[in-house]
Amino acid sequence: MRGNYSFRQLSSTSYRSLQNEPINKKLQNATKTSTPSKKTLTQKRSEPKNKKSASSDSEIVKWNMSITTHMRNGQWESALQVFNSMPRRSSVSYNAMISGYLSNDKFGLARDMFEKMPDRDLVSWNVMLSGYVRNRNLGAARVLFDQMPERDVVSWNAMLSGYAQNGYVDEARKIFDRMPDKNEISWNGLLSTYVQNGRIEEACRLFESKEDWEVVSWNCLMGGYVKRKRLVDARRLFDQMPMRDEISWNTIVTGYAQNGELSEARRLFEESPSRDVFTWTALVSGYVQNGMLDEARRVFDEMPEKNEVSWNAMIAGYVQCKRMDTARDLFEAMPCRNISSWNTMITGYAQSGDISQARNLFDRMSQRDSISWAAIIAGYAQSGHGEEALHLFVKMKRNGERLNRSAFTCSLSACADIAALELGKQLHGRLVKAGLETGCYVGNALLAMYCKCGSIDEAYDIFEEISEKDVVSWNTMIAGYARHGFGKEAMTVFESMKTAGIKPDDVTMVGVLSACSHTGLLDKGTEYFYSMNCDYGITANSKHYTCMIDLLGRAGRLDEAQNLMRNMPFEPDAATWGALLGASRIHGNTELGEKAAKIIFEMEPDNSGMYVLLSNLYAASGRWGDVSRMRLKMRDNGVKKVPGYSWLEVENMVHTFSVGDSFHPEKGRIYAFLEELDLKMKLDGYVSSTKLVLHDVEEEEKEHMLKYHSEKLAVAFGILSIPAGRPIRVMKNLRVCEDCHNAIKHISKIEGRLIILRDSHRFHHFSGGSCSCGDYW
Repeated sequence: MRGNYSFRQLSSTSYRSLQNEPINKKLQNATKTSTPSKKTLTQKRSEPKNKKSASSDSEIVKWNMSITTHMRNGQWESALQVFNSMPRRSSVSYNAMISGYLSNDKFGLARDMFEKMPDRDLVSWNVMLSGYVRNRNLGAARVLFDQMPERDVVSWNAMLSGYAQNGYVDEARKIFDRMPDKNEISWNGLLSTYVQNGRIEEACRLFESKEDWEVVSWNCLMGGYVKRKRLVDARRLFDQMPMRDEISWNTIVTGYAQNGELSEARRLFEESPSRDVFTWTALVSGYVQNGMLDEARRVFDEMPEKNEVSWNAMIAGYVQCKRMDTARDLFEAMPCRNISSWNTMITGYAQSGDISQARNLFDRMSQRDSISWAAIIAGYAQSGHGEEALHLFVKMKRNGERLNRSAFTCSLSACADIAALELGKQLHGRLVKAGLETGCYVGNALLAMYCKCGSIDEAYDIFEEISEKDVVSWNTMIAGYARHGFGKEAMTVFESMKTAGIKPDDVTMVGVLSACSHTGLLDKGTEYFYSMNCDYGITANSKHYTCMIDLLGRAGRLDEAQNLMRNMPFEPDAATWGALLGASRIHGNTELGEKAAKIIFEMEPDNSGMYVLLSNLYAASGRWGDVSRMRLKMRDNGVKKVPGYSWLEVENMVHTFSVGDSFHPEKGRIYAFLEELDLKMKLDGYVSSTKLVLHDVEEEEKEHMLKYHSEKLAVAFGILSIPAGRPIRVMKNLRVCEDCHNAIKHISKIEGRLIILRDSHRFHHFSGGSCSCGDYW
């Protein structure tokens, strides 16, 4: 929208450098750089210049013009050569050098030249003042300003601009009030400062204190109202305007369009005496933002002229609605693509799961920015390709691209998915070094990373460090404790959340009920489930019901679980029936398990996990014929069992194992160690859970088949590779089997190690022969 005004848009002074920085950025290191020397501040004005001949003055003008030309072309060294070659210099010569240095980002050289200047005039002081302001050295700028032998309105406006650009609104007002003379730049600058910093009431009072405002000022205040969705005030101002320009019409059309009042936006659009590309684009964007793509496309096709913003708005609309083919056609037809166009398409493909197309576009880009990198990193992280996401993050850094919060958070998410804790810690360190670790956005990403990597104590430390926690922070901590099986800790955080005045939402209650389910807190879970509507206005959804059915089922109250399902206000989904099937397996209720499985197969015929659960139930009952029937049914339906694999991180490398793995370079050592462990475990009372083997074979063969499951191989390698005293963290893509769970309890006791296992459902903390789940899983 061409109505988003800053100080520089409201100014027309010749000292353009005063308005080079965005108005709303805060002061950083205001007084760290050098202030003017005592010599500079007490410099007396020199005697009047000696009169020279007209020809001599003409030569100086030519020299000065040459300096200016070199500076404009970025050739500051050539400009200095010209300056040094001059037989005689004027104050204009020095001013040209100082101004040129500043425009070429050579602040130190500009300051040195100002120090050496023998004969300063008001322009010299103002130019140097503008240099301090541009470099955000407000402390030094104020010292220079206070010591100026004389000031004009440009000096005052420069100081006002400095405070305004850095968000020091009250200081800007003090300068304004002290000004002996004010011009339109002064008034417009303060008005813009109020608007840009959200102090709209003060902007309104300032506006009402003066009558003869320029149209740009009317637009500025109207834009402030629109930005804060105060359309009534914006329209009142629009109707009062003595004169309107295209920006006035664009601002009010945009306001109505963005707030969903498309009919009024269209009426004003038709009424506009002259429409430019921004007016048309405002209407297109309004339709897009309100999901009216067909209307947006009609207006887009009617546009007499289109710019990059117009094309990008239309493409973004198709991307948001997942119409990637249409978005791609428009993108390919676009005559004026910019980085934003490419980034929108990459994000669209990544979010729709087509990571190969996203990567194809990314590789085709001739120029990328930090958003491009963050988009492709996020795409890989969200599609389960964590290692490639992290590889791209490293590549982004090597390419010298600025690492932004988005890239960091996506990379932390990738670390969480593959449980790369050590790499996650390194990213944490880089965040701290870059000064980006503060705030909820990054804090929540760090919190989730530590939770998912099995480091729940460090997760809580991060949680405590987040100064302004939002509902996501609380939910992440509650869910983290729930997955780790620490139900009481989850309840404590939940109570603290309420005490802090944060209202729980539906996600909160899923975490709370899940915590109760994982730790067998039946009474507490039942209380929360039936009171959450009354206490927090939360209507139970399918996830809440699934948690409750899981809680009842694990506790062996299968009849109550079924009754709850019958009384649900909507049809149970596959996850809900899956909870009942899981409970049936735990308690050996084959009849109920068959009923649940039959319904799941109808809903999700390709869900291999449910076939395995039912097969386990049959195997535990010795019904080998039914086990074989399940295997045949899977084959006939084209359902393939997801292969189980486990992995762990050792010295920044992720090691992956499958059942009976024969590819790992340390396999000889691992298998020999497992054989030793097997003997020790049996002496400790370990007995293989051979009932879980889905094959009707001899007991000895069943034991052999269980011995080399992927999680056992990973644990063995961890013990061999990770120094004593450090936890062994293993991840598995499926649920840990009963036999491995039992075996790892014995291993933790025999080896005296803390073993943290994350499976597809929860965390298990094994130590001293027991598990944090209390065998309630």
